[in-house]
Amino acid sequence: MNEPLAERLRPKHLKDYLSQTHLIGDKGVLTQHIKQGVIPSMIFWGPPGTGKTTLANIIANESNRPFYALSAINSGVKDVRDVIEKAKQSGGLFTTKNPILFIDEIHRFSKSQQDSLLQAVEKGWVTLIGATTENPSFEVISALLSRCQVYVLNSFEKKELEILLKRAISEDEILSKLNIDLKETEALIKLSGGDARKLLNIFELIVTSYDPNDPIIILNESVLEKVQSNTVRYDKTGEQHYDIISAFIKSIRGSDPNAAVYYLARMIEGGEDVKFIARRLLILASEDIGNANPTALVIANNTFQAVAVIGNPESRIILSQCTTYLATSPKSNAAYEAIGKAQQLVRDTGDLSVPLSIRNAPTKLMKELGYGDNYQYAHNYENNFAPHEFLPEEIKNTKLYNPGNNQRENAQREFLKQRWKEKYGY
Repeated sequence: MNEPLAERLRPKHLKDYLSQTHLIGDKGVLTQHIKQGVIPSMIFWGPPGTGKTTLANIIANESNRPFYALSAINSGVKDVRDVIEKAKQSGGLFTTKNPILFIDEIHRFSKSQQDSLLQAVEKGWVTLIGATTENPSFEVISALLSRCQVYVLNSFEKKELEILLKRAISEDEILSKLNIDLKETEALIKLSGGDARKLLNIFELIVTSYDPNDPIIILNESVLEKVQSNTVRYDKTGEQHYDIISAFIKSIRGSDPNAAVYYLARMIEGGEDVKFIARRLLILASEDIGNANPTALVIANNTFQAVAVIGNPESRIILSQCTTYLATSPKSNAAYEAIGKAQQLVRDTGDLSVPLSIRNAPTKLMKELGYGDNYQYAHNYENNFAPHEFLPEEIKNTKLYNPGNNQRENAQREFLKQRWKEKYGY
């Protein structure tokens, strides 16, 4: 049997679906849609192996709707129109249950391909479910995006991946006949990166490397050895796509321009979308360099704009310039850490009251209530600074931004220390 383990274990019903409880739990929005029988057009956005395709199939099954599937990798406008015509005909047998059209990798559709979907979605001939690993705000045209609900799917958690492995051993028609002793799971889970499909593919690779007549003992060491010896060529549509981009980003973060350019070449030779690469550089310029070198963000943004206009093959030169610049730039994740701490603080403390002194007072009543009272206008003071309290009372003196140890951010730290003295501990 050539069908891979991940496909054999693909759940067909909502009750068997693991993860994404925010969407398919008892009060999940998709659960409610299915119960009510009203399925809107939607886009599933999340990392690979989070169950986007599976969830689309389950929605069709649970709601008893015809299901049509296309992959944006190998489908053109004609394919889209042919499927829509079939969907219109089959949909005639139903009243409210129009067919579901599932499009995998919808971010790889061109504008004209996406345009060909608009009328079908608008007229209700089909309910569109698109799956993407890319931010739909950038990759899906606004006209189509406005007609769809966007739902975010998260990587599988450790406990969910462990359940999946146990399910594979006990329920799969092939693996259940083998003597498998799953002693350690850490290596399998780490290698999967939260990708359920990748986990099952690796697990099947490991299991099939043993003699099926012998006991199969799964240990971390043996997993790492066998996976290391079974590396594959870069495939822009496959799993190693994500391994290579990860290596690319980590090489730049680690200030190694040689490794970074090597992985850039791997992606270019593999036919990777240059905008995909440029977008990752843009994120890295802020996340890993930030205020250590603010020019990095400017260069990365210019790179993104340039490759969008120029395309292949010349984009490789621009990407190489940006890659080597970012790799040899001072690094800091201080801004990234600051927003993470701030968001967690907001989650922990809720909607704290903004101090009255810095509230806006556009009406007479607001002024009478004290909005804006005692506000110290910074420009009226020496060095354009007044030691005012800006944070809510409950969290005053909380330091969220801690400048990195580099020339630019050391200067920022000194500036803050001069202004705020001991208040924030700079």
